[in-house]
Amino acid sequence: MGRILEGIRCFLLDLDGTIYLGDELLPGAAAFIAGLEERGLGYLFLTNNSSRDKGAYVQKLSALGISVKGERVLTSGEATVAYLNGQKPGARVYLLGTPALAGELEAGGIEVVSGADRPDFVVLGFDTTLTYQKLWQACDLVREGVEYVATHPDFNCPLAGGRFMPDAGAIAAFIQAATAARPKVIGKPNREMVDAALARTGTGPGETAIVGDRLYTDIAMGRGAGLTSILVLSGETGENDLAEAPWQPDHVFSSLAELAGVLFGGGAL
Repeated sequence: MGRILEGIRCFLLDLDGTIYLGDELLPGAAAFIAGLEERGLGYLFLTNNSSRDKGAYVQKLSALGISVKGERVLTSGEATVAYLNGQKPGARVYLLGTPALAGELEAGGIEVVSGADRPDFVVLGFDTTLTYQKLWQACDLVREGVEYVATHPDFNCPLAGGRFMPDAGAIAAFIQAATAARPKVIGKPNREMVDAALARTGTGPGETAIVGDRLYTDIAMGRGAGLTSILVLSGETGENDLAEAPWQPDHVFSSLAELAGVLFGGGAL
């Protein structure tokens, strides 16, 4: 393995823009996972995308040729459940989120309620079922002082062909414009996501690397938590974005194919 990464025992791997784009597996992704398994190195898929639950990610990866068990996937929705239960077990939540995220919350003991029942929290996820009425109700509750939590801060979800979907960060910007309120954010790059990931992998920051395509989530989390940070240019971030970015990765590769070639193919970092 590349000399600089010799002490790394586990890789935290982003999904959208790193492993796949839309329904297309990115170059080198399967070979990279196979290389980790052959060498007995740990890995955990870590996604901010809360529009789907863990089971959906396991199914999608399997359909793309990467067979994993549920414990290999950690979503920002799961990390949000842990946070809410730490604040108020069995909390009542008004949700801007998909049915899949609602199910993830309810499976963790969180009650999802309508806006007519005053909740303990407003929770914002990547809501592909979003309506104006839901936005309006959330803004009313936030103005009334209900605690406001977002699963993650991503502005866009990258798709195949250089396209993007507006993500939770874009919805949060709408709510901020209307209310001046900002949410407590749980997913990458925040500590709640790091702690949940390292608890799952059983590794320390110095022996863990984060691999992802976003500077302000993946790389920012790595820098803040003392992880080795590896940027791949296969998703949201382009090479031109690096010069002025406040979060500089330890390593940059065009894709997992290039990273796999360096780590497992005899190249040197």
